[in-house]
Amino acid sequence: MFLYAPMFILVIYSFNESKLVTVWSGFSPKWYGELFQDTQILEAVWTSLRIAFYSATMAVIIGTMAAFVMTRFRRSWAKLTLSNMITAPLVMPEVITGLSLLLLFVEMADLLGWPAERGMLTVWIAHSTFCAAYVAVVVSSRLRELDLSIEEAAMDLGATRLKTFFLITVPMISPALIAGWFLSFSLSLDDLVIASFASGPGSTTLPMVVFSSVRLGVSPKINALATIIILSVSLVAFLSWYLARRAEKKSREAME
Repeated sequence: MFLYAPMFILVIYSFNESKLVTVWSGFSPKWYGELFQDTQILEAVWTSLRIAFYSATMAVIIGTMAAFVMTRFRRSWAKLTLSNMITAPLVMPEVITGLSLLLLFVEMADLLGWPAERGMLTVWIAHSTFCAAYVAVVVSSRLRELDLSIEEAAMDLGATRLKTFFLITVPMISPALIAGWFLSFSLSLDDLVIASFASGPGSTTLPMVVFSSVRLGVSPKINALATIIILSVSLVAFLSWYLARRAEKKSREAME
Protein backbone atom coordinates (compact mmCIF):
# COMPACT_ATOMS: atom_id res chain seq x y z
CA MET A 1 0.00 0.00 0.00
CA PHE A 2 2.72 2.48 0.97
CA LEU A 3 4.68 1.63 -2.19
CA TYR A 4 2.00 1.51 -4.88
CA ALA A 5 -0.84 3.68 -3.57
CA PRO A 6 1.09 6.95 -4.11
CA MET A 7 1.93 5.86 -7.66
CA PHE A 8 -1.71 5.05 -8.35
CA ILE A 9 -2.79 8.46 -7.03
CA LEU A 10 -0.10 10.16 -9.13
CA VAL A 11 -1.41 8.47 -12.29
CA ILE A 12 -4.96 9.62 -11.50
CA TYR A 13 -3.91 13.21 -10.83
CA SER A 14 -1.95 13.34 -14.09
CA PHE A 15 -5.40 13.63 -15.73
CA ASN A 16 -6.47 16.44 -13.42
CA GLU A 17 -7.74 19.48 -15.29
CA SER A 18 -6.71 21.88 -12.54
CA LYS A 19 -3.29 23.46 -12.44
CA LEU A 20 -3.23 22.78 -8.71
CA VAL A 21 -2.04 19.20 -8.34
CA THR A 22 -3.81 18.68 -5.01
CA VAL A 23 -7.24 19.92 -6.14
CA TRP A 24 -9.31 17.72 -8.45
CA SER A 25 -11.45 19.72 -10.86
CA GLY A 26 -12.24 17.25 -13.62
CA PHE A 27 -10.77 14.76 -16.06
CA SER A 28 -8.52 16.10 -18.82
CA PRO A 29 -5.45 14.76 -20.69
CA LYS A 30 -4.28 18.27 -21.57
CA TRP A 31 -1.15 18.08 -19.41
CA TYR A 32 0.23 15.33 -21.64
CA GLY A 33 -0.05 17.72 -24.57
CA GLU A 34 1.63 20.43 -22.49
CA LEU A 35 4.38 17.97 -21.59
CA PHE A 36 5.24 17.16 -25.20
CA GLN A 37 5.39 20.88 -25.97
CA ASP A 38 7.85 21.61 -23.14
CA THR A 39 11.23 21.70 -24.88
CA GLN A 40 13.18 21.91 -21.62
CA ILE A 41 11.78 18.62 -20.33
CA LEU A 42 12.11 16.89 -23.72
CA GLU A 43 15.73 17.98 -24.05
CA ALA A 44 16.43 16.80 -20.50
CA VAL A 45 14.86 13.41 -21.28
CA TRP A 46 16.99 13.01 -24.42
CA THR A 47 20.13 14.07 -22.54
CA SER A 48 19.44 11.63 -19.70
CA LEU A 49 18.78 8.75 -22.09
CA ARG A 50 22.02 9.36 -24.00
CA ILE A 51 24.09 9.68 -20.84
CA ALA A 52 22.48 6.55 -19.35
CA PHE A 53 23.14 4.53 -22.52
CA TYR A 54 26.79 5.56 -22.80
CA SER A 55 27.39 5.21 -19.06
CA ALA A 56 25.85 1.73 -18.91
CA THR A 57 27.92 0.56 -21.87
CA MET A 58 31.19 1.89 -20.45
CA ALA A 59 30.33 0.57 -16.98
CA VAL A 60 29.84 -2.94 -18.39
CA ILE A 61 33.26 -2.81 -20.08
CA ILE A 62 35.10 -1.48 -17.02
CA GLY A 63 33.11 -3.57 -14.54
CA THR A 64 33.72 -6.80 -16.48
CA MET A 65 37.46 -6.22 -16.54
CA ALA A 66 37.40 -5.46 -12.84
CA ALA A 67 35.35 -8.60 -12.16
CA PHE A 68 37.96 -10.72 -13.95
CA VAL A 69 40.68 -9.26 -11.74
CA MET A 70 38.60 -9.94 -8.63
CA THR A 71 37.90 -13.58 -9.55
CA ARG A 72 40.65 -14.89 -11.83
CA PHE A 73 43.87 -13.39 -10.46
CA ARG A 74 45.64 -15.17 -7.64
CA ARG A 75 45.10 -13.83 -4.16
CA SER A 76 47.51 -11.03 -3.22
CA TRP A 77 47.56 -7.69 -1.47
CA ALA A 78 47.24 -5.91 -4.83
CA LYS A 79 44.11 -7.89 -5.75
CA LEU A 80 42.57 -7.30 -2.31
CA THR A 81 43.31 -3.57 -2.50
CA LEU A 82 41.83 -3.31 -6.00
CA SER A 83 38.71 -5.24 -4.97
CA ASN A 84 38.15 -2.92 -2.02
CA MET A 85 38.66 0.16 -4.20
CA ILE A 86 36.23 -1.13 -6.83
CA THR A 87 33.46 -1.86 -4.33
CA ALA A 88 34.00 1.35 -2.32
CA PRO A 89 31.51 3.42 -4.40
CA LEU A 90 28.75 1.02 -3.30
CA VAL A 91 28.92 2.36 0.26
CA MET A 92 30.31 5.84 -0.43
CA PRO A 93 27.78 8.67 0.01
CA GLU A 94 26.91 10.19 -3.35
CA VAL A 95 27.63 13.69 -2.04
CA ILE A 96 31.24 12.69 -1.33
CA THR A 97 31.59 11.03 -4.75
CA GLY A 98 30.08 13.99 -6.58
CA LEU A 99 32.20 16.55 -4.72
CA SER A 100 35.37 14.52 -5.32
CA LEU A 101 34.68 14.27 -9.04
CA LEU A 102 33.92 17.99 -9.22
CA LEU A 103 37.26 18.83 -7.62
CA LEU A 104 38.99 16.38 -9.97
CA PHE A 105 37.46 17.96 -13.08
CA VAL A 106 38.31 21.47 -11.91
CA GLU A 107 41.91 20.50 -11.15
CA MET A 108 42.30 18.70 -14.50
CA ALA A 109 40.94 21.76 -16.31
CA ASP A 110 43.50 23.99 -14.55
CA LEU A 111 46.48 21.68 -15.14
CA LEU A 112 45.69 20.03 -18.48
CA GLY A 113 43.06 22.29 -19.99
CA TRP A 114 40.70 19.29 -20.21
CA PRO A 115 37.82 19.09 -19.76
CA ALA A 116 37.39 22.70 -20.84
CA GLU A 117 33.90 22.80 -19.31
CA ARG A 118 31.58 20.50 -17.46
CA GLY A 119 28.81 18.95 -19.52
CA MET A 120 27.64 15.62 -20.91
CA LEU A 121 31.20 14.26 -21.05
CA THR A 122 31.90 14.86 -17.37
CA VAL A 123 28.51 13.45 -16.35
CA TRP A 124 29.21 10.38 -18.50
CA ILE A 125 32.61 9.86 -16.83
CA ALA A 126 31.09 10.32 -13.37
CA HIS A 127 28.22 7.91 -13.97
CA SER A 128 30.48 5.31 -15.60
CA THR A 129 32.73 5.48 -12.54
CA PHE A 130 30.17 4.60 -9.90
CA CYS A 131 28.06 2.30 -12.10
CA ALA A 132 31.11 0.15 -12.87
CA ALA A 133 31.19 -0.91 -9.21
CA TYR A 134 27.69 -2.40 -9.46
CA VAL A 135 28.55 -4.21 -12.70
CA ALA A 136 31.73 -5.62 -11.15
CA VAL A 137 29.78 -7.13 -8.25
CA VAL A 138 27.11 -8.64 -10.52
CA VAL A 139 29.56 -10.08 -13.06
CA SER A 140 32.03 -11.36 -10.45
CA SER A 141 29.27 -13.36 -8.75
CA ARG A 142 28.52 -15.02 -12.11
CA LEU A 143 32.20 -15.67 -12.88
CA ARG A 144 32.65 -17.49 -9.58
CA GLU A 145 29.96 -19.98 -10.63
CA LEU A 146 31.50 -20.83 -14.03
CA ASP A 147 33.21 -24.14 -14.70
CA LEU A 148 36.78 -23.24 -15.69
CA SER A 149 37.24 -26.63 -17.37
CA ILE A 150 35.12 -25.41 -20.30
CA GLU A 151 37.50 -22.53 -20.97
CA GLU A 152 40.51 -24.81 -20.48
CA ALA A 153 39.07 -27.30 -22.98
CA ALA A 154 38.65 -24.52 -25.56
CA MET A 155 42.27 -23.45 -25.14
CA ASP A 156 43.44 -27.09 -25.34
CA LEU A 157 41.70 -27.26 -28.73
CA GLY A 158 43.72 -24.33 -30.00
CA ALA A 159 41.64 -21.28 -29.10
CA THR A 160 43.51 -18.22 -27.88
CA ARG A 161 42.62 -16.56 -24.60
CA LEU A 162 40.92 -13.70 -26.44
CA LYS A 163 38.90 -16.07 -28.63
CA THR A 164 37.98 -18.17 -25.61
CA PHE A 165 36.76 -15.06 -23.81
CA PHE A 166 34.47 -13.89 -26.62
CA LEU A 167 33.20 -17.31 -27.77
CA ILE A 168 33.01 -19.19 -24.46
CA THR A 169 33.08 -16.86 -21.47
CA VAL A 170 30.96 -13.97 -22.74
CA PRO A 171 27.97 -16.18 -23.74
CA MET A 172 28.05 -17.85 -20.32
CA ILE A 173 28.11 -14.55 -18.42
CA SER A 174 25.77 -12.73 -20.80
CA PRO A 175 22.83 -12.76 -18.29
CA ALA A 176 25.05 -10.97 -15.76
CA LEU A 177 26.24 -8.50 -18.42
CA ILE A 178 22.66 -7.71 -19.43
CA ALA A 179 21.59 -7.35 -15.80
CA GLY A 180 24.56 -5.09 -15.08
CA TRP A 181 23.79 -2.95 -18.12
CA PHE A 182 20.15 -2.43 -17.16
CA LEU A 183 21.10 -1.76 -13.55
CA SER A 184 23.65 0.85 -14.64
CA PHE A 185 21.17 2.39 -17.06
CA SER A 186 18.60 2.76 -14.27
CA LEU A 187 21.12 4.18 -11.80
CA SER A 188 22.39 6.73 -14.32
CA LEU A 189 18.90 7.73 -15.40
CA ASP A 190 17.81 8.19 -11.78
CA ASP A 191 20.91 9.96 -10.44
CA LEU A 192 20.54 13.52 -9.19
CA VAL A 193 23.35 14.23 -6.71
CA ILE A 194 26.39 13.24 -8.79
CA ALA A 195 24.94 14.77 -11.95
CA SER A 196 24.39 18.05 -10.11
CA PHE A 197 28.11 18.24 -9.27
CA ALA A 198 29.43 17.01 -12.64
CA SER A 199 27.07 18.78 -15.05
CA GLY A 200 27.24 22.26 -16.49
CA PRO A 201 25.13 24.61 -18.64
CA GLY A 202 23.38 22.79 -21.47
CA SER A 203 23.68 19.35 -19.86
CA THR A 204 20.73 19.33 -17.48
CA THR A 205 19.41 15.83 -16.83
CA LEU A 206 15.80 14.86 -16.23
CA PRO A 207 16.11 14.37 -12.42
CA MET A 208 17.63 17.85 -12.17
CA VAL A 209 14.73 19.38 -14.12
CA VAL A 210 12.16 17.52 -12.01
CA PHE A 211 13.86 18.50 -8.74
CA SER A 212 14.04 22.16 -9.79
CA SER A 213 10.38 22.07 -10.79
CA VAL A 214 9.31 20.54 -7.48
CA ARG A 215 11.20 23.19 -5.52
CA LEU A 216 9.24 25.92 -7.31
CA GLY A 217 5.95 24.05 -7.04
CA VAL A 218 4.82 20.77 -8.49
CA SER A 219 3.51 21.11 -12.04
CA PRO A 220 0.85 18.72 -13.41
CA LYS A 221 3.25 18.11 -16.30
CA ILE A 222 5.56 16.34 -13.84
CA ASN A 223 2.69 14.02 -12.92
CA ALA A 224 2.18 13.25 -16.61
CA LEU A 225 5.90 12.61 -17.06
CA ALA A 226 6.01 10.32 -14.01
CA THR A 227 3.00 8.39 -15.34
CA ILE A 228 4.74 7.80 -18.67
CA ILE A 229 7.86 6.59 -16.86
CA ILE A 230 5.83 4.24 -14.65
CA LEU A 231 4.01 2.78 -17.67
CA SER A 232 7.28 2.37 -19.59
CA VAL A 233 9.00 0.58 -16.71
CA SER A 234 5.95 -1.64 -16.17
CA LEU A 235 5.91 -2.56 -19.86
CA VAL A 236 9.61 -3.46 -19.86
CA ALA A 237 9.18 -5.53 -16.69
CA PHE A 238 6.21 -7.38 -18.16
CA LEU A 239 8.05 -8.12 -21.42
CA SER A 240 11.07 -9.38 -19.49
CA TRP A 241 8.87 -11.65 -17.38
CA TYR A 242 7.03 -12.92 -20.46
CA LEU A 243 10.22 -13.68 -22.41
CA ALA A 244 11.83 -15.38 -19.41
CA ARG A 245 8.73 -17.49 -18.83
CA ARG A 246 8.53 -18.48 -22.51
CA ALA A 247 12.22 -19.45 -22.56
CA GLU A 248 11.75 -21.51 -19.41
CA LYS A 249 8.73 -23.24 -20.93
CA LYS A 250 10.65 -24.10 -24.11
CA SER A 251 13.58 -25.50 -22.15
CA ARG A 252 11.19 -27.59 -20.05
CA GLU A 253 9.53 -28.96 -23.17
CA ALA A 254 12.91 -29.75 -24.73
CA MET A 255 13.93 -31.69 -21.65
CA GLU A 256 10.70 -33.70 -21.76
